[in-house]
Amino acid sequence: MKEDFLYYLWKFQKFDSECLRTSEGEPLQIISTGSQNDLSGPDFFNAHLIITGIKWAGNVEMHLKSSDWYLHHHETDPAYDNVILHVVWEHDENIFRRDGSLIPVFELKNIVDFSMIAKYRHLLESRHHSINCEDSFSEFSSFEIDHWFERLYFERLERKSALIFEVLQRSNNDWNTECMILLFRAFGLNINGDYFSNIAENLGYSLVAKLGGNQFSLEALFMGYSNLIHGADQYSDELRTEFEFLKHKFRIPLIDTKPEFFRLRPDNFPTIRLAQLAGLYAQRASFFSDVIAAKNLNEIRSLFSIEISDYWKTHYNFDKPHNSKAKKLSNSFFELLVINFVIPLKFAFSKSTGEPASSLHEIVTSLRPEKNSIVNMFNNLRSGTVRNALESQAALELKNNYCSKDRCLHCELGATILRKSVKYA
Repeated sequence: MKEDFLYYLWKFQKFDSECLRTSEGEPLQIISTGSQNDLSGPDFFNAHLIITGIKWAGNVEMHLKSSDWYLHHHETDPAYDNVILHVVWEHDENIFRRDGSLIPVFELKNIVDFSMIAKYRHLLESRHHSINCEDSFSEFSSFEIDHWFERLYFERLERKSALIFEVLQRSNNDWNTECMILLFRAFGLNINGDYFSNIAENLGYSLVAKLGGNQFSLEALFMGYSNLIHGADQYSDELRTEFEFLKHKFRIPLIDTKPEFFRLRPDNFPTIRLAQLAGLYAQRASFFSDVIAAKNLNEIRSLFSIEISDYWKTHYNFDKPHNSKAKKLSNSFFELLVINFVIPLKFAFSKSTGEPASSLHEIVTSLRPEKNSIVNMFNNLRSGTVRNALESQAALELKNNYCSKDRCLHCELGATILRKSVKYA
């Protein structure tokens, strides 16, 4: 058993609340359980209790055993001087504040319904093949899943927007640079995402803007900075010459690393993606403004109608020609850009301005779900669970930040299982 279970029991009062008493036999009435604290210090702040007719306001600390108070050295920590109740699963020792006064203890193990304990142990202490609630997942109603997935999706967007604001602060609140960093990360996918975003952050939008939409110069800048120009043909020589000129003119600091090609399909080679980015910024220098202004999926799609240079229509890498191919963005890649770039950017910008991003829900629900093992797992557990991109993003959030971390008691679906098992609902 983990202390998380005690937090859940206390927060939602999932125990027989009639005739509550402390371990000393004093009558206990819970007016308010307080606010849960996820940082250091007592577990719940500002609880309101009545013990033996006396009103108390203060903090509540929780442990599996009351003797854990001393194991964690709370008796010497002034942060715990205002603890008015020690909630434990098992009371095995009296505990005292720094001033020597006895702290009332509230023991839970004999007032919690057995069926809830059994459900908890099955969820978090039994072996499972995929996720803890796999045996019950098919029994959840569509409303329960849809409601939780909606919250998970916006929880994911909030987390992404927090990261965007961190980068924005580093770029002196320049939304054009932030847009470029986020776009480069999306073009780099999982394998080269970090590398590409570093290119954008190190070069900055102001340098791109100074090149005035010159596609050749942008290509030389992106390829040269990434140490990718290694060909012996005429176009390679021209790119090298151009990058040397740009490097000295703008005093560009060099790096000695390259993006990865390994395990990538040719259309995702860093050479192709950087050539497409050069084409995009050559055509739309004000790309950030265009993204924010786009109101629907068709308008967004038009922003990514990229024309790459002729050389890359016949090459995936330098010195290796092939038959001509336009190399337009595939529909699946475009949808990934909408999911991982367009919507997070528009959401973060709307938060910064206070203006509602009303079209985002319609856009994301119109996209197909992503294809990955997590989406497959949830659809195998319950057919039709993931039907669009909002739900595939929610599924990723659920698996990675709840299921894989055993945060069942913070999950609406896990709480539903426990709630259905007990009479104190």
